[in-house]
Amino acid sequence: MHTSPAPSPWLQRWVHLLPPGGRVLDLACGSGRHLRWLAESGFQVTGIDRDAAALAASQDLADAGRAELIAADIENSPWPCPGRQFDAVVVTNYLWRPLWPQLLASLAPGAVLVYETFAAGNASVGKPSRPDFLLQPGELLARCAGLHTVAYEDGFLDAPPRFVQRVVALQAAAGLAADTAPPRHRLQPPAAG
Repeated sequence: MHTSPAPSPWLQRWVHLLPPGGRVLDLACGSGRHLRWLAESGFQVTGIDRDAAALAASQDLADAGRAELIAADIENSPWPCPGRQFDAVVVTNYLWRPLWPQLLASLAPGAVLVYETFAAGNASVGKPSRPDFLLQPGELLARCAGLHTVAYEDGFLDAPPRFVQRVVALQAAAGLAADTAPPRHRLQPPAAG
């Protein structure tokens, strides 16, 4: 049995917005803590990371046909999923600004973007500390200007201490007429029962 750190509480909080069984891209997935959790929750997952050794921790998922693993240096090579779209894109603890056009183009109509990474101020508590790896105030919200933002946070977390920005934003669904009722993007999962 594989053990890995628990998935991000941010992802856990908003997973109810992802379509059941949907196609999810986990960008810069590392050893696959989100990839594994999403696959075990019934999603079709694709993980991209430049570290093939880290991806090897999720090879059992790929061998069982439960995940697609792509070893690619997305900062220095062409985008490995040209033309592909996903029902959700998940990014945690990663920032490479030149990738935003590909990231947004990977969102299918109605898709969910769940993004969480370090923000300005983090240098005062640890790494990363280089401005290249830290979102500036409001930057993540501005990057999602063409999407419907359901949730956004920009602040400090105590354990472990870090400054973060995080967003959940949705691509508009295809074919919605102007006179139709707006989609209901629930802020909590529907009550069971």
